[in-house]
Amino acid sequence: SPIAGIKRMFGMNSIVELFKAIAKFLVVATMAYISLIIFQDEALHLDLELYPQNIFHALDLIAWAFLLMCCALIPIAIFDVPYQSYKHNKEMKMSLQEIKDERKNADGDPQVKNRIRKLQYQAAANRMMQEVPNADVVVTNPTHFSVALKYDQLGTRAPTLVAKGVDELAMHIRTIAKEHDVPVVASPMLARAIYYSTEADHEIPEKLFMAVAQVLAYVYQLKAFKQGKGKRPNPLKSNLPIPPELRR
Repeated sequence: SPIAGIKRMFGMNSIVELFKAIAKFLVVATMAYISLIIFQDEALHLDLELYPQNIFHALDLIAWAFLLMCCALIPIAIFDVPYQSYKHNKEMKMSLQEIKDERKNADGDPQVKNRIRKLQYQAAANRMMQEVPNADVVVTNPTHFSVALKYDQLGTRAPTLVAKGVDELAMHIRTIAKEHDVPVVASPMLARAIYYSTEADHEIPEKLFMAVAQVLAYVYQLKAFKQGKGKRPNPLKSNLPIPPELRR
């Protein structure tokens, strides 16, 4: 950016660096002039000395002049070292926007995370909907909650929650159940208890075994009646044995 380049050229840092360069030049030039004055007589008489003493003497004069010029830079270094340290620490500090960007990169963009969660929820909902036709019964609220249960009578597992949902998803579960002739039983308290206590693909809590067993028994008796293999079952009890701690 041209504007950013102009700011760098005429910024405070550039002005300080310019004054430092001028100061260094003036100090070195001044000390070189002073050294020339101090060692002028000795330098002019080097040709009168014998070889190789004149060479060693010349090197000695040059070393002393170099040492004086280096010592002249000490005051500039005393100022420059703290300034460079301050400048470095200031440049290392992040602005508020940089902190926000770093936190966003570390934690993830909230919009991306929300999108991922939404996709995960949709994928989980789709998997559950595919399991509803295999359920033995769908227990409903009947308007807000729906839970689909499956029980393998020949297996050793307890009844398993294959799908659950609220509101629109609950209605969708009931619609799929009716399309595939899965019994739908209204038991508000049991539906809420299972919904809040059990995750999909997990067995129901042991404390709900008795209540779910009564529902399954009713469903099996109803199926047998429809097939002409038994009498019509009594209506399902409304006061199923649900522990107080699981009631919602």
